[in-house]
Amino acid sequence: MSRAVWLYLIRIPEALLAVGATTALLYLTRPWLNTPTVALLYLLPVGVSTALWGLPSGIAAAVAAFFAFNYFFLPPYFTLQVLQPQESIDLVVFLVVAITMSQLLGATQASLARAEAREREARHLYELSTALLGLTDLESIARTIADRVLLSLPGAKVGILLEPGKGASRTEVFLPARVSEHPGRPSLSVPIQGMRGLLGEIEVWSARGGSASEDERRLLHTYGSAAALAIERAQLAAADNRAQLLAQSDAFKSALLSSVSHELRSPLSTIKASVTSLLGAEVDWDSEAKQELLEAVDEETDHLNLLVGNLLDMTRIEAGYLQPKRNWNVLADIVRSVTERMRRSLGEHQLQVEVSEDLPLVPVDYVQIEQVFANLISNSAKYSAPGSVVRIRAWQLDQAWLQVQVHNQGPAVPAEDLGRIFDKFHRVTASDRVTGIGLGLSICKAIVEAHGGRIWAENTPQGMAFNFTLPLTWEGTVPSVAEEK
Repeated sequence: MSRAVWLYLIRIPEALLAVGATTALLYLTRPWLNTPTVALLYLLPVGVSTALWGLPSGIAAAVAAFFAFNYFFLPPYFTLQVLQPQESIDLVVFLVVAITMSQLLGATQASLARAEAREREARHLYELSTALLGLTDLESIARTIADRVLLSLPGAKVGILLEPGKGASRTEVFLPARVSEHPGRPSLSVPIQGMRGLLGEIEVWSARGGSASEDERRLLHTYGSAAALAIERAQLAAADNRAQLLAQSDAFKSALLSSVSHELRSPLSTIKASVTSLLGAEVDWDSEAKQELLEAVDEETDHLNLLVGNLLDMTRIEAGYLQPKRNWNVLADIVRSVTERMRRSLGEHQLQVEVSEDLPLVPVDYVQIEQVFANLISNSAKYSAPGSVVRIRAWQLDQAWLQVQVHNQGPAVPAEDLGRIFDKFHRVTASDRVTGIGLGLSICKAIVEAHGGRIWAENTPQGMAFNFTLPLTWEGTVPSVAEEK
């Protein structure tokens, strides 16, 4: 016998008590009531019993009212005999009406219960779908489903097992405790069935024990369908992300190969021509031409070295291996080392350095910050006219930060391009008149951010400036007096 039928049966005594109470009240008022009125009033406990306790209780109340009506209100009183044929017809009609009313009320109650169950399922499904929207990892999806099951079935224990296959790891979520704490087999196990096969399972241990009701089964199957949709949506999103990454990687490789092949050709051609001339007999080793050829080789070699360095740095950045090796350094020493090495490559540009030796020590990777300065100075020289000034300044913002500025007298950058100027391969102005593969500024951004700083570009009345900040503390410490000395 199912739990629902048992609940209906234990309500029958309550229906009989309602008929008994009605009989007592009608018997006390019998002198003022006629037979049809008594019959109508007996329909009240029948209807109330059906509405409150279900169809079995309503039918039991109808039968009890039939016998009570005959026994107490039809002569001869206190017997079940019927003397008049008309009274027999009245009793039969009363019983038929009472039972029919019970059935109609029962059907109405059942329809109302089904409608409420459907509305409850729809609400739960909407809430679950909303909660699952945007989730892309299996752990979050499983935990969200488990939470919704617990809200729908108070006191139950639930386990969500997801195994979508194709290399995906098995995901298990048990609420509110591990499965080892659940006694015996689950009350209900619902598969999560996707378009391409089984994706997992929902297991529920009911708080009351025993098997699950039909409503609970239907609700959990609905949850299983929503879970399958969420898992497949997450799989599609992951596949789409992988496809986008592959497309971006291919585009990056194509752009890189195109830029590098073009950029390497010019310095290699210069080096090849210079070396060929030096090896030939037409150049006197003691002449001025020899010195110019050697300087050209040296300059183009530096250019190639910077290019290869940028490529290697970008490779480390893309692989996530850019980890600064910090030490306490004097910023003026870093700037001095870079500018001395780059003075010849700057050509006719004037370099002005305003970096005080009295600035606090900075906890940075010496080589990486050198690379930042080299790329910013090189970029400033490329996009500004020969003979213009490239100025390097640095000052202390507060106790925690230092700001550096590399300013050039080049053309202003459109406001909409200032935010993209640090993107890979992005050029804003004079892209047909300058060399480079467009990686220098993106490398600067990656290095500065790896140090915990920020880098940005801005237009000024005299040209354009690159600004970046560097922290003056390292893991919450400042350099000791000995280090500063």
